[in-house]
Amino acid sequence: MLTFYFNAFLLVVVLMTALWLVSVLIKNVSIVDLFWGMGFILVNTYYFISSGEIYLRKTVVFVFVLIWGLRLSIYLASRNIGKGEDFRYQEFRRKYGKENYWWISYFQVFLLQGLLIILVSLPLFAVNYYTSSNELNWLDYFGIILWIIGFIFESVGDFQLTTFKKNANNKNKVLDTGLWKYTRHPNYFGDAAVWWAFAFFSLATESFWFVSGSLLMTFLIIKVSGVALLEKSLNNQKPKYQEYIKRTSSFFPWFPKSKL
Repeated sequence: MLTFYFNAFLLVVVLMTALWLVSVLIKNVSIVDLFWGMGFILVNTYYFISSGEIYLRKTVVFVFVLIWGLRLSIYLASRNIGKGEDFRYQEFRRKYGKENYWWISYFQVFLLQGLLIILVSLPLFAVNYYTSSNELNWLDYFGIILWIIGFIFESVGDFQLTTFKKNANNKNKVLDTGLWKYTRHPNYFGDAAVWWAFAFFSLATESFWFVSGSLLMTFLIIKVSGVALLEKSLNNQKPKYQEYIKRTSSFFPWFPKSKL
């Protein structure tokens, strides 16, 4: 088991190293964000191919990871390509110095993201390593339903946000319609739900501690790179965001309070 998992880690290190070399050449660390979804596809493909027999649960999860990862990478590519390096990485360049950041970024960004991919992918590892029959149980069916709900919230939320931003009249306005009426972060909620679906598939194999990967993803979404970071930014940029906060659920979808 450990050898199987360690080989996946080595695969990610090689891929991240290659991606880092490209970033040094083009002087743009932001390309790492485009690899986030693809990284899980590649790791799970390794799990799927290397784990032996092909079973129904493994196939379902393989398809779900493929759909989720491709949509996310395509969405991020359409949003970011041609717009230069993300402000976060520009700030890091200023902080550490342009003459040093080329090598610091390898450890701070690329290897770190690779490590996170390996840790978050634990439920995918469990599904592929411990599934031993074509039988599905109620945990699998619950995982399928949860994944569908999560994918709808994530993809539709991103689509609604993209459409909103394309309208120049919406500058400095707050999106509070569609799914954004029920949660301030439908896309992040959907992402977390997708990963809890993978946790349930893992539980269906009686692999319990592997759900720690989904826990880590949820923590990253809420406390690190998702909700917390965005809320801080929006509070400073949009005066009406405080009103939106008062009437709209932060994460889990719920009916909004009446406008004050």
